Amino acid sequence: MAKLYFYYASMNAGKSSTLLQADFNYRERGMRTMLWTAKLDTRSEGMVRSRIGLEADSHRYVPETDLWAEVAAANRVQPIDCVLVDEAQFLTKAQVWQLARLSDEAGIPVVCYGLRTDFQGELFPGSAALLGIADKLVELKGVCHCGRKATMNLRVDADGKAVKAGEQTEIGGNDRYVALCRKHFVEALAG
Repeated sequence: MAKLYFYYASMNAGKSSTLLQADFNYRERGMRTMLWTAKLDTRSEGMVRSRIGLEADSHRYVPETDLWAEVAAANRVQPIDCVLVDEAQFLTKAQVWQLARLSDEAGIPVVCYGLRTDFQGELFPGSAALLGIADKLVELKGVCHCGRKATMNLRVDADGKAVKAGEQTEIGGNDRYVALCRKHFVEALAG
């Protein structure tokens, strides 16, 4: 029975490289995968890219993308063995349910990778939906500068100071975000 998986972590925990490793494993065995990433993340330009240099072409979704329809249509042409979704925090609740339907009705395993929370410790809509309905939840471990598990994503300005307010989504990498344990996240916000 196919399942809906959610692999979540803070920034810099290896989510994209884990996705690309899974893709490689499927393809090495002659199986067909379909990769998706958020069009919102303009750094990737249609690619799933990891910080360690791995990358692969992917489809890009926007909030209006019907993932059920897109994947089901491709599956009718040539069977798909697994759907892999990067930046899953940017999925809509409806898209998460579409992915669950792919798993339940089409029998295609769906593996999503994304952040759990934003720079203020709030759940992203896609992550909230996945935490609620995924068959299996897997936390990947990021590391804070103190050595503890990083669970928070601190947004920083050009001077490295904590940003406390703003839009939930602002695309950036190590120049804009720092993965921290909760203790150091709270300390950084306090000033």
